[in-house]
This record gives sequence, C-alpha cells and structure tokens, in this order.
Amino acid sequence: MSRLKFPPSEVRRRSPNLVYGADDRLPWSSLWVLAAQHSAAAIAFLSYVLVATRAAGLDAAGTQSMLAMTLLGMAVCMALQAWGGHWGSGYLLPHVPNPFVISFVAATLSAVGPGGMPLIALVYCSVTLLLAPLITRMRSVFPAFVVGVVIIMGGLLLVEGAVKHALGLDAQWLIDGASALTAACTLLTIVVASVWGGKRLSLMALLLGMGVGIVVAALTGNLHGWDAIKDAALLQLPALHMPQFKGDMGTLVAIGLIAMLTQLDTMGNVSLMDKLEDADWRRVNMRAVAGGMRAHAIGDCVTGMFGGFPTCTSATNIALAHATHATARVIGLATAVILGIAAFMPKVTVAIMQIPEPVLGAVELYAAAFLIVAGIELIAARAMDSRSTFAVGLSISAGIAVMAMPQLMNSVPAYWRSLFGNALVVSGLLVIVLNLLFRLGTSRKAEQALTSAATLHHDITNFVEAQGGAWGARRDVVQRAALAALEGAEGIQAAGRQVSAIRGSFDEFNLDLELLHTGTALPLTKAGAGVASALPAHDLLDADDDAFEAALSQVSSQLLRHIADRVSTYDGQAGQSSGLQLHFAH
Repeated sequence: MSRLKFPPSEVRRRSPNLVYGADDRLPWSSLWVLAAQHSAAAIAFLSYVLVATRAAGLDAAGTQSMLAMTLLGMAVCMALQAWGGHWGSGYLLPHVPNPFVISFVAATLSAVGPGGMPLIALVYCSVTLLLAPLITRMRSVFPAFVVGVVIIMGGLLLVEGAVKHALGLDAQWLIDGASALTAACTLLTIVVASVWGGKRLSLMALLLGMGVGIVVAALTGNLHGWDAIKDAALLQLPALHMPQFKGDMGTLVAIGLIAMLTQLDTMGNVSLMDKLEDADWRRVNMRAVAGGMRAHAIGDCVTGMFGGFPTCTSATNIALAHATHATARVIGLATAVILGIAAFMPKVTVAIMQIPEPVLGAVELYAAAFLIVAGIELIAARAMDSRSTFAVGLSISAGIAVMAMPQLMNSVPAYWRSLFGNALVVSGLLVIVLNLLFRLGTSRKAEQALTSAATLHHDITNFVEAQGGAWGARRDVVQRAALAALEGAEGIQAAGRQVSAIRGSFDEFNLDLELLHTGTALPLTKAGAGVASALPAHDLLDADDDAFEAALSQVSSQLLRHIADRVSTYDGQAGQSSGLQLHFAH
C-alpha cells in the first residue's frame, strides 16, 4: 500500500497531536495493528444487524447473508472514504450498521424477507445522493433540535424490544433468570469500561461487554452453535436474494427521513476528522462532506441491492483514531481489506450469529441509552425560546402517544396507518413542520434601541439571549456573544461615547452583533498587541488620565478579540451613528 497514490488532500498545517496524518505512510506492523483495532471496533456493531434479524425471525441462511453483505458494504464505504477525491471524503472514516433503522429493517424483513432490502437501499441512497449538493442549504430545515427529536425517538423505539430480549420474557411476561444475569453482566461491563476503563478500554467497551456476556451465557448453558461454526465453510460467496420492490409506505418514509438526518451526522463526523487533521481548522470543508456522502451512498447501494444493512459513519472509530493519534488514509484501506475478507468467510459470520439474545438485548439497551442522551444533548446545545420548546415537546409527546396507544390508528384510513402508526415518522414530520411554521414571522435580523444607561447591561443581555433563542443559535455562541457585547458597551462608554442601539443577524453559519454609538469609531489595537506596548505596567498607576484611558481601551480591545471571532469598527457618515461589529462563527 505504500506505493498507492491517493488523490491530493487539502493543503493545511498538520495538527502536532498526530503521529500519522492523513497522507503519511506507516510501517507494515503499525498499519495492520491499527487496522485490526478499527476492524474489531466496527465488527462489534454488527450486533445491530442481529437485533433486526432476530426481531424479524429471519432464518440462519438469511442472517448470514445479511451479515456478509453488510461487512462488504462497510468495506466499500471505508475504501471510498479513505481514497477521497470526488467520491470520498479523503479521511479515515469507518462505517458501521446504522442503529436508527433497526426497527424498520426488522419490519421489512418480517413482512417481505431479505428481498425487501433493495427497496430500502434504493430510498436510503437516493436521498443521500440528492442531499450531497444541498446539505449546506438545509441547515435551517434541520436545526439541532429537529435532529435531536428524531434521535430520541429512534432510541425510544428500541426500548421495548431491548427489555424483552434482555430479560428473556415469554408470552406470559415471565423473566428468565439466566437471561437477565447474562444481560446484566453485559451491560455492566459496557458501563464500567466506558466510565472507568480509561481511553483505550472505553473505545472497546461494546466489544468487551459482548465478550463477558458470551462467557456468562456459556457458563449458564445458554451458548449454542459450536457445531454450526465447525460446519461452516472457510471461504464462500454470500448468498444472494431476488429483489422484491415492495414495502410499507410508512417504513419507506421513515427510511428517507433517517437518511436525511444520518447525513447531518456524516457532515459532523467528516468535520471532526478535518478538525483532527488541521491545526488551523475554522469551518466545515463542504467538498469533503459532499464526497463523504457520495461514498456513503455508493457503498450502501452496491451492497444494499443484495441485502446489506444501511450504514452510517462511526464516532467510536473516530475516537479510536484520536486516541491512537493516527488518521492515515492507508489505515482505512487496510481496515476495508480486513472487513472485505471477513465478508467471504462464513465461519466469521456464523460465529457472530451465535451471540446469545440476552447479550443483544443489553446492546440494544446501550444503543437506546446512547441515542436518547445524544438527542437530548443536541437539543440542549441550542438556545431555545417558546417556539422551539413547543416544537420539541409536542413532537416527542405525539411520538410517545403513538407508541403507547396504537389503538389511535383505528380511526385513521387504512392506507395511512402504516405511515402515521410509526412513532418516529410522526415525531420527525411534526417537528419539521412545526419548525418551519414557527419560523414564520421570525426575522433573521433584529434591532433594539438602548435609551437607558442604567439598564444598558440588562437590555443588551436580554436582547442577545432572546434573539439567540428565537434563532436557535448554539448556547455557547450566544453566551460568548452576550459577553462580548457587554465588554464592547463598556469599552464604548469608557471612551466617552454613548451606546444608542444594538443590532443582530443570524444565518446558521454566522452570528453578528453591532453596537451603534455616538462619536467616532472606537479605536482598536491590532491583534496580538499588548497593553505594555503603550504603557509599562509599573507606570500604570502614575499615568495621567489620557494614558490610563488608552491602556483600558487596549485591554477592552484585546478582550473583544479573544471573545469574538472577528472585531471591526466604522465611522458614521452624514450624521449617522458609528458602530462596533462583532462576528461569531456558528
């Protein structure tokens, strides 16, 4: 692989934290050790595929074929991502089965069988390809709280099946003690490794938990299938299934919605890898994001047409790359080779199929908890006003109502039941509609006069926080903006000028504030200039008023440049106010 010539990467200053950057070549021993770690981390998430096939009651041959094609899809996606160019992101970006689609894949397998997967792949990949050139323009349609609601509902949909599998519940709702013990040990190991295992063990928490669960299942006599592993062929082509292009409309709508939201996750993970690489990272590399989406669509479509499970980019593997300080693209290709070979080894896929159901139940609980908390974090990361509060609350309530009271669908026409009987579809569509509805009458620009010096700080803070909530800006950016505006107002007053108004604007990528004031433009020191450049610190107390004010002005300027991403001033023309402009990247 050392002779491979990858498409050129973006010119950037490599992060000093990396041992091996994107374009570096590794020694063979290091390369395959790192690739083996990424392969193991990715293979652990094949448990999501087993959760779906077990829930659907798919037979052993169908499950083995789906596992093999999913491994192949993960390999194709990873290879394209690592290669880069027009059809890849150009980063070490592993793929794993998408946990959002578990319940919908299970429903399709139960109703149609493996032949129903090509239609899911067609919808999933078509939406992804359509979004690739449009994703940057759709951030206002899918703000963080919309994505958060869908992720929360995806987690809640897993809870019922997870509890049934973990506790071994039968038709009379009786708990099986051995199953409960196996699931408890699995989940406990995952939690302990994640919380107290340190960086390296936490990355392998899922794999360790499944290993402990399998051992406990063996000790309690619930591990079977040794003969099936022994009888499986060493090398064999995966079985193919005849496509059946039919499916439930509600499921297909849900798959399309999940595909859109998954690509927002792809954008975030590509940006995270870009940030790991670039010491001077400032903004999202949209060319890499679009390439990453194309790689995702092509890999999933090629194998999905033959029964593969839809995938998504893996945050766990990104964390592994961060922990090992290695993001070389050649690692991605080596990992793809390992996964591709495993796809043609039935002993590997049959061994994965023997994972006991209580272990999978614990993995489902882990996935549900992860998705629910991740969704809450996304929602909480944004400033919220009454509009977003109602959008989030009503959407989640509607989804829970559909889950808890399926009888509500009895009054819905039969051809709409499959659509509106799905909690994730109801919540997802409702939160998107409410977000667009509540945006009506919400201007992207705002201005407020500041007439009272006594309430100046209070008025500025209220303006920034209220508008930040109305616009759905990130909380940390709103807090920085409020702090910078207050510091700017104090600097203006200290310079003998009066603040007359504050303006603000927002466009999902930028938050801009402008403080209007009397007099000439506020003098600003150059970036990097210190107070000592104008007046030595030991002479500060003995200085006259003008020198002291100049020193304070420099302090204010440096604080503003530290808090805001860009600071500028301008003089008013023809009797108009002068202004202090504060820019914040969002």
